Amino acid sequence: MTNTIAIFGLLVVLMAIGMPVGVALGLTVLSFMFIFTDVPLESVALKMFTGIEKFEIMAIPFFILAGNFLTHGGVARRMINFATAMVGHLRGGLGMSAVLACALFAAVSGSSPATVVAIGSILIPAMIKQGYPVRFGAGVVASAGGLGILIPPSIVMVMYSVTTNSSVGALFMAGVIPGLLLAFMLGLTTWYVARKNNYPTLPTVSWGDRLKAFRKAFWGLMLIVVVMGGIYSGMFTPTEAAAMSAVYAFFIAVFVYKDLTLRQIPRVLLDSANMSAMLLFIIASAVLFSFILTSEQIPQRMADAIVASGMGPIGFLIVVNILLLVAGALMEPSSIILILAPILFPVAVALGIDPIHFGVMIVVNMEIGMITPPVGLNLFVASGITKAGLTEMSKAVMPWLYTMLVFLMLITYIPSISTFLPKALGMM
Repeated sequence: MTNTIAIFGLLVVLMAIGMPVGVALGLTVLSFMFIFTDVPLESVALKMFTGIEKFEIMAIPFFILAGNFLTHGGVARRMINFATAMVGHLRGGLGMSAVLACALFAAVSGSSPATVVAIGSILIPAMIKQGYPVRFGAGVVASAGGLGILIPPSIVMVMYSVTTNSSVGALFMAGVIPGLLLAFMLGLTTWYVARKNNYPTLPTVSWGDRLKAFRKAFWGLMLIVVVMGGIYSGMFTPTEAAAMSAVYAFFIAVFVYKDLTLRQIPRVLLDSANMSAMLLFIIASAVLFSFILTSEQIPQRMADAIVASGMGPIGFLIVVNILLLVAGALMEPSSIILILAPILFPVAVALGIDPIHFGVMIVVNMEIGMITPPVGLNLFVASGITKAGLTEMSKAVMPWLYTMLVFLMLITYIPSISTFLPKALGMM
């Protein structure tokens, strides 16, 4: 018990004083090993390197690179034009377009902040110009941008997979139906808010113009087929699919759409390398943290205590949701998963909760954390676009936040929403 308090107490203190998550994790482990254990410090470097040797981790830098190529390469703009052509005639047309565009871009990027930047930087100014309130535009995009980590491919899902040794392919497939369902629910909320406030619509577009918009967006949309089709058909693994998506995104951005020049490529590569290095360092530190937790048998003791207490799966899932919602308001998703998944996962398995269903539930919690103050990443990104304050942004997302909380309850207590597709495809 003393060791457990020492580990988490030191971690909380280091993070509370503003230390980066990766450094806080690493320093916690080193301090604990030096003071409380006889484990040789030489093993730290070995453990860090062996921890990031997993083949699946390579998917992370590739998906980041693909997302950067798409963000800089004009793919988002063509997806927005296609989405606007399809749903712009509905009440709150540009808001509905934002939800559909976020869902489409989420299916090729794997990152929520990237989705908010790509879609929001174009659509939020367009909404303001058309007379929509800033609050509405920012709320729609910040909320729907969360689809970036639920609709596959998803960097957060890869991290959960690496941390828990779950199947990345099964997780990707498990995110498809929940992602589409959430996109529909967010669209319904957007329509209701727009109808209630009588926001404008766009003129109805002919099917010929819709087909034209689809043709222009076709090469970007084909990336969905490349990634998901390749994984489903068994043509390549999720990691190989990530590499293919990076090559494909480079090709269409530079040679098909020609929005990205060869002179801009080094900047995109450098930005991707910076973000990848940051995430890989956090992962390496989290591997060390997980090693200490396991060696001290903290997850095992927690699992035994919860099972012995008689708390069933329903009670456990309620506690986990509350814990993750609080953590999501204070930390970014990658850190939460790398710190908490090794602790919660063994308990979930001991209670008979399906690992894939549990993973999707965690990802949905992370989505909600993206729009929850004070550390919601999507709030900060949308705030940067609109120049609105964090308080204003927090109020802006409320209708969609309530919708996502209802959706979380559905995902938590109806596992088949997540598990139906991977089971049907024989991946579980």
